[in-house]
Amino acid sequence: MTDHRIADLRPFERPSATILHVDMDAFFVSVELLERPELRGVPVVVGGSGDRGVVAAASYEARAHGVHSAMSSAMARRLCPHAVFLPGRHRRYAEVSSVVMGIFGDITPLVEPLSLDEAFLDVAGAHRRLGPAPEIARVLRSRVLDETGLTCSVGVAGTKFVAKLASEAAKPKASTSGPVFGSGVHVVEPDETLGFLRPLPVQALWGVGPATLAKLGRMGVLRVGDLADLPVENLVAALGRNQGRHLHALANGHDERVVESDRRLKSIGQEETFARDHRSRATLDPELVAFCDSVASRLRSGGLVARTVHLKVKFGDFHTITRSQTLDVPIDDAPALLRSARGLLEQVDPAPGVRLLGVSVSGLTDRGSRQLTLDEALDGPGWEQASRAMDEIRDRFGADSIGPATVSAPGGVRPKERGAQQWGPTDPGT
Repeated sequence: MTDHRIADLRPFERPSATILHVDMDAFFVSVELLERPELRGVPVVVGGSGDRGVVAAASYEARAHGVHSAMSSAMARRLCPHAVFLPGRHRRYAEVSSVVMGIFGDITPLVEPLSLDEAFLDVAGAHRRLGPAPEIARVLRSRVLDETGLTCSVGVAGTKFVAKLASEAAKPKASTSGPVFGSGVHVVEPDETLGFLRPLPVQALWGVGPATLAKLGRMGVLRVGDLADLPVENLVAALGRNQGRHLHALANGHDERVVESDRRLKSIGQEETFARDHRSRATLDPELVAFCDSVASRLRSGGLVARTVHLKVKFGDFHTITRSQTLDVPIDDAPALLRSARGLLEQVDPAPGVRLLGVSVSGLTDRGSRQLTLDEALDGPGWEQASRAMDEIRDRFGADSIGPATVSAPGGVRPKERGAQQWGPTDPGT
């Protein structure tokens, strides 16, 4: 069967595995070690090192002590007191990710990034040029290593779900002396799918969180095979129609999703965990100004406008609330975004202490020829020209070359960069 005829089939209908899931190994830490080779072999943790920080990534030496991503930095320090903590650098990781994704794009145009460090690839159309999918996976790993100095693990399967599980099986294992590398590539051909899935713990299935796991445990379901053998009606009765059917299909190897190379952004946002709680709108407002400036700038750089504005507030006791407003006219400028965000903040009493604040936008569409509001038509181009001029200055001289006076300090403009503080505040001493 020719490449184009195979590619025309949906992945689960193809006679051999053609879906790759590529996952970079300890990506953030590995990027840091490229520039800090003296830290190889010691436990390294990337993330916020302050009391309110969280772990973004841990080296395999740190993982051997129980440290993992999303863990509080305080807990990580208790588990591994001799670990070296490094602040996260989202911009640098994005730069390296761009190189990695470019390698993927050389292999196939059907690339679906999931994050900076992982993606799905559909390589059915590349068979004649590069060989079968397992060989393509090995070529891909070799290119990533040669061109970036980083390693990755690749799962090869007939569906996205199984490919992701296969990449887990290919990944290195943690040890105090460093990563114990596995196969690097794990292949699950379509006729091997059920044999691969059935022995796995049921929590390996997408959608099995703690609550669902407890329900399944009460039903005696511990392995994927246990769930696959249950009548679907029993699962629907216990978990609801959608989740019951979804999990039953996955357990039996069914996943009809295709690799979507043109997935659009659904939202753009900026949030920050503060080193100390804010208890007044007066001290929160400068943060709000900076967030709105950052989000609006990213909207314009993507040629997008947003219809809905969201505000996220997390208090000192971790209670979290959200507020949102859908606008009559989509926006991409900071003043309009700030007006909406300030209105949403007025609905919140910060007196109990705000630990985290975030602003995001959704309902994204291409900017095109945006219709002006009546106020904009009366006032003239104003902010549209100012925003464009500010973007041009930043493109030429850097993100810290210009910004709202509110985000300025004696040392200059301090813009909120994408990803900054996403892992919590960093201890100034680190």
